[in-house]
Amino acid sequence: MSNDDPAAVRMFGAEWCRDCRRTKAQLDELGVAYEYIDLDAEPAAAEVAREISGRTNIPVVVYPDATHQVEPSNADVEAKLRELSLL
Repeated sequence: MSNDDPAAVRMFGAEWCRDCRRTKAQLDELGVAYEYIDLDAEPAAAEVAREISGRTNIPVVVYPDATHQVEPSNADVEAKLRELSLL
């Protein structure tokens, strides 16, 4: 997905982050299209994630309705995706 696709789910994360790996695996398993922003590969994106969430915790998952979740549980992610009819 391109960065300018408003329907895109975006996830800010890093490989060393266990919660990031878990959320990324969940999105893959559910077959949800998303853009993954690797904060190790794109360090400047960490500031973008912080501006979105107001925190330094990751992952930050941003949804098409402009809401976001920080360190969401799998249940939280799935509930939000169902709410947005993405599942």
